[in-house]
Amino acid sequence: MSDTSSLSELARFVGRSALAEEDAAERRQAVNAMVSGLLPGYQRRGVGELLAAVMALSARTRRMLLPPVGVDIDVFSPGGGRAVRMTLPSR
Repeated sequence: MSDTSSLSELARFVGRSALAEEDAAERRQAVNAMVSGLLPGYQRRGVGELLAAVMALSARTRRMLLPPVGVDIDVFSPGGGRAVRMTLPSR
């Protein structure tokens, strides 16, 4: 004896997805529901956060592309003597 009830149910199955709806608003709502499920921590970011990210990437790119440099800093006191001397080596 074979059990064909599962196969019969599968044969009668008709897929119903909100993505196949005729109404564009319902399709958009279904897509938005899927995306919100994929990105649970998503929040709209402000312009300031976007600017900070762009500046960080720009600085990182600049550090990667430009040759390393050495920096010497001399600070003198009002009397003319050396107060601080720092030498920051290049990498």
